[in-house]
Amino acid sequence: MAASDEGARGRTGSTRRQFLLGGAAAGFGAVAALSAEHTLDRPAAGAEPAPLHGTETVPFHGAHQAGIATDAQAYATFVALDLHDGVDREALGRLMRVLSDDAARLTQGEAALADTEPELAVVPARLTVTFGFGPRFVERAGGEAPSWLHPLPAFAVDRLEPGFSDGDMLLQVAADDQLTVSHATRMLLKDARGFADVRWTQRGFRRAHGSVAPGTTMRNLFGQVDGTANPVPGTPDFDEVVWATEGWMAGGTSAVVRRIHMDLDEWDTVGRAGREQAVGRTQASGAPLTGTAEHDEPDFTARTDAGFSVIPEFSHVRRARGVDEGRHDRIFRRGYNYDDTPSGDHVSDAGLIFACFQADVDRQFTPMQRRLAELDLLNRWTTPIGSSVFAIPPGCEPGGFVGDTLLT
Repeated sequence: MAASDEGARGRTGSTRRQFLLGGAAAGFGAVAALSAEHTLDRPAAGAEPAPLHGTETVPFHGAHQAGIATDAQAYATFVALDLHDGVDREALGRLMRVLSDDAARLTQGEAALADTEPELAVVPARLTVTFGFGPRFVERAGGEAPSWLHPLPAFAVDRLEPGFSDGDMLLQVAADDQLTVSHATRMLLKDARGFADVRWTQRGFRRAHGSVAPGTTMRNLFGQVDGTANPVPGTPDFDEVVWATEGWMAGGTSAVVRRIHMDLDEWDTVGRAGREQAVGRTQASGAPLTGTAEHDEPDFTARTDAGFSVIPEFSHVRRARGVDEGRHDRIFRRGYNYDDTPSGDHVSDAGLIFACFQADVDRQFTPMQRRLAELDLLNRWTTPIGSSVFAIPPGCEPGGFVGDTLLT
């Protein structure tokens, strides 16, 4: 072999080693060229820098908790906790004081008190932290639970898993930066670990901040708009639908968190017309099948020339629509998509973290969900696999803490 190599050197004046080194040199030349090209693309000195959104903050203190009427951020983590045995009213007060103090700091871009990575706290990116209480939390606190604070009724479409259902306490942590969400969640869980264990965690996403105009209706992974009929935050209509008005819950609300698995692989086989009939809206614009723009009012009386309803009886928009213009049957949707690692021959394992807020679950959410369970064609491609209900107490003032209306 050595003799053969020697002969090759004699004939060509080069070796494999030189060839490889020559290739590497060519590669370095290409990299240098690319670097030069990218250098030319950089803005000239003195040019206006790109705007940064990481310093934007949302107030933590106030009459209502943030993270409800707040324009939805790009990322959210939902964590349910189970209280340790022996955690009583006094201990719950200590827990909520610590959690509220650290959440107030983190949402303003300040490190938590015992933060070992304070550098990760300096980009709040519209961080909000929202706390919710389950039935056992209220019982341990010695308070009177709202009549609706209980698990939802069993629906025929449900295939609920304990790993995504129920819980004594809810943390909803949301921001426009995933690193911010991750750090804040970890800090709060460190605060809570002496009082509770994690029951489940769900992570979701929407469009990145700045990619669409504020207030744009989100799209779920079916490609459909999701939340068109929402009341507008800051209006009397929103206040009527969302905020509770009595007792320690005054200024608070309720949260329903449902994990909805979406069979995207099967959905791929459905034509555009079939998808729109199932939803009752045009996919491109989100307009009802009887309209031209997303927020046009659906006309459920409209008929085709053959006498069929233009918006089918089995369509999602028709089954979800409330029976009157009052608070009953109306909710405020604030959901997030999830997309987990697929396995086997499936291309996707994805769906919707359906989170909604309303003043009274029994009067507003449950009748709607009952209608959907009975006749929503989307049930063919969607399966609820998690379900939880929480009381969301009002906000707090500086010096107070979330839950002080219950715990003091």
